[in-house]
Amino acid sequence: MQPEEALALLKQGAAQIISEDELRAKLTLGRPLRVKLGVDPTTSDIHLGHTVVLRKLRQFQDLGHQAVLIIGDFTGMIGDPSGRSVTRPQLRHQEVIANAATYREQAFKILDPARTETVCNGDWFRAMSFEEVIRLNSRVTLQQMLQREDFKARIDKQQSIRAHEIQYPIMQGWDSVMVKADVELGGTDQLFNILIGRDFQREEGLPQQVVFLVPILEGLDGTRKMSKSFGNFVGVNEPAGEMFGKLMSASDALMARYYEVLLGRLPSADMHPLAAKKRLAFEIVQRYHTSAIAQKTLDEWNTRFSKRDLKQAELPAFSPVNREGLAAVTLVSDVYRQMFDLNKSHSEVSRLIKQGSVEIDGAKIHDPKAKISLRPGQILRLDRKRAVRIE
Repeated sequence: MQPEEALALLKQGAAQIISEDELRAKLTLGRPLRVKLGVDPTTSDIHLGHTVVLRKLRQFQDLGHQAVLIIGDFTGMIGDPSGRSVTRPQLRHQEVIANAATYREQAFKILDPARTETVCNGDWFRAMSFEEVIRLNSRVTLQQMLQREDFKARIDKQQSIRAHEIQYPIMQGWDSVMVKADVELGGTDQLFNILIGRDFQREEGLPQQVVFLVPILEGLDGTRKMSKSFGNFVGVNEPAGEMFGKLMSASDALMARYYEVLLGRLPSADMHPLAAKKRLAFEIVQRYHTSAIAQKTLDEWNTRFSKRDLKQAELPAFSPVNREGLAAVTLVSDVYRQMFDLNKSHSEVSRLIKQGSVEIDGAKIHDPKAKISLRPGQILRLDRKRAVRIE
């Protein structure tokens, strides 16, 4: 592909590029570019928010370029302060390494392993003397660091900023020097960190990397960024049914946003919102599972929720310890916790019951204190997405 064609393709879905002229010039070099993406394995899951930047990296690969995936085994112990209003909890190195193994596996659902160079930034930070750390810190002023919007906001609110958090953008910037990055990808909250990398490269006499930013994906709550810590995420390794159900719970406005950011198009104007949402869920499940699994999940959803025929649906089996005289709110809370790993408060569950979301064999339960007796084969429906069969 000619450089102008490649640039036009890469620009699709980009939030900001610094600068297009620099990227155009790099695309004419006649060699694969080294395109850097740093990931911190602070949890074991990659979610749809991560896939936005991973898919852009795959696009670079498909154009013949080299992906450089940096596993932040050292930066992950600090935790990126970008966009955070409080200090992240620090992880032990063993936790980060354990998470990193699952990150690679999940990332290669999207990336081409043959065109991916994977390195850990601990390889160079572990070898640094304290004198070298001091010299690296001397290149950045405290005034620069405190210009960050997230740090300024925390100071204004009299919230603490720990000294180790200031190290994060310095370390991320040095990564770019070590891997000789031509381009660095990141979300829009990464602008400051990536610009530090450009400064370090210039000081080291290296060509400066292009800053390539992609949108940050909102979570299922429609307000905060998608994050496992906020509980508003859809994981790429989640079971197909759970993934499909979570996407079906998104608002219509959020559905349109997911079409744009995840699928690169808008939903058809003549498609009913429910049909459009099913199409979105189908394509995402298809992408991270298979076409056959996606079709089975769609059929299962239609049987379970559209046709209301839960008797014929494949449901998880729940074996209650106590089958007689259990309060509805306690029963439903137990099922959420044991079957779906959700710790809903009694007040949340009571609200669901009072609004008629909870049913046994199609009969709604309205009283959270109602005493429930269970029989094998009954269907307990918890909400729009979740139901179990009593063993």
